[in-house]
Amino acid sequence: MTNDLYYANGTEVQLFEWAFQQQMPVMLTGPTGCGKTRFVEHMGQLLGRPVVTISCHDDLTSSDLVGRFLVSGGDVIWNDGPLTRAVKSGALCYLDEVVEARHDSLAILHSLTDHRRTLFLDRADEVVTAPEPFMLVCSYNPAYRSSLKELKPSFRQRFVTIAMNYLPPEREADVLVAEAAVDRAVAQRLVNCATTIRNADEVFHFEPPSTRVLVAAARLIAAGASELEAAHACILAPLSSDGAITEGLREIAAANLLASDGSHVQSP
Repeated sequence: MTNDLYYANGTEVQLFEWAFQQQMPVMLTGPTGCGKTRFVEHMGQLLGRPVVTISCHDDLTSSDLVGRFLVSGGDVIWNDGPLTRAVKSGALCYLDEVVEARHDSLAILHSLTDHRRTLFLDRADEVVTAPEPFMLVCSYNPAYRSSLKELKPSFRQRFVTIAMNYLPPEREADVLVAEAAVDRAVAQRLVNCATTIRNADEVFHFEPPSTRVLVAAARLIAAGASELEAAHACILAPLSSDGAITEGLREIAAANLLASDGSHVQSP
């Protein structure tokens, strides 16, 4: 999807706008690749605010977020981190997959997510009060997070939670047509394939194919690949290395997509 294209899947735009007006932080939940990041980018454009994105991971420290002292030209100077820069500039600060961050790193966010809306830079001996347009946005996938990595209820309750999901099939096909310029019939077959796999998710026990991988497959098809070739490369192969599961996925793809000769492949 181009940066200015977003397909709403409910009332998420209105909920986000209301939270922004009330200076409330937002938590986006939903499966990987359902459009959470694109949604934040869209809201940044809609609200006229820059978006500062921070990808969370195990090694992310509070210093990585707020900043640290560095030696430069023989002097020790303070360098703001991305969170601090976002607060000072009144940006939308987006913490992607926040569940991956360490709990002690997230503690720095507490004062930003309540009535104080303040960031304390203890090492720099500075207190930064967030300007009115600043907004903290976090996201994570609650269905597929590790049992060892869970957000504390006390942290989750600081946010307005907006649950997101994949678009309805017809709307998801619209995205593929717009993104990859493929025929409508091709887009619908790809979406049907993904929907079948998603519905079989409880049997296969893996993260289902996202809209993102469907766009990638559609782009390969637009470049000349067959539907099955594109699906194997972009949709099936990344899902599982288990031979039995992969064979099951291939059967699903063969039943929904066209081979290089334009026919469906019959499973043996």
